[in-house]
Amino acid sequence: MIDLATHVRDGRIDFAAHGRMSDEAIVAEVTSVHGVGPWTAQMYLMQTLARRDVWPVGDFGVRQGWSLLHHLDEIITEKELLLRGDIFVGVRSDVAWYCWQAVHLHRSNQ
Repeated sequence: MIDLATHVRDGRIDFAAHGRMSDEAIVAEVTSVHGVGPWTAQMYLMQTLARRDVWPVGDFGVRQGWSLLHHLDEIITEKELLLRGDIFVGVRSDVAWYCWQAVHLHRSNQ
C-alpha cells in the first residue's frame, strides 16, 4: 500500500488516466508497484475499469471452469487456454466470468 501511494503521489500512476489508456499500458503501470502482479492488474481491468477483453489465463478458477465446461480430464494449462481464447477476442472477460460461474455451479452441486 505504501508503494502504491508513493507511485500515485509522485505521478507514476494516474488512476484518472486509466480510462483512456490501453490494457497493456495499465498493466505495465500498475505492476510497477511492489506486490502487484499480472493477476491483480487483470482483476483491476475487469472489475474496476469494466474492460471486456481481459483473458486471465493465470487464474485457477478460469482454468478450472474452462475445464469443467469442456469436460476435460485435467485442468487446462495457461498456454493452452491462451490459445483457446483467441476465438473470443473482444469478450474474453465475459468468457472468464462464465468459467468462474461454472466452478460455483459445480461446487454447489457436490
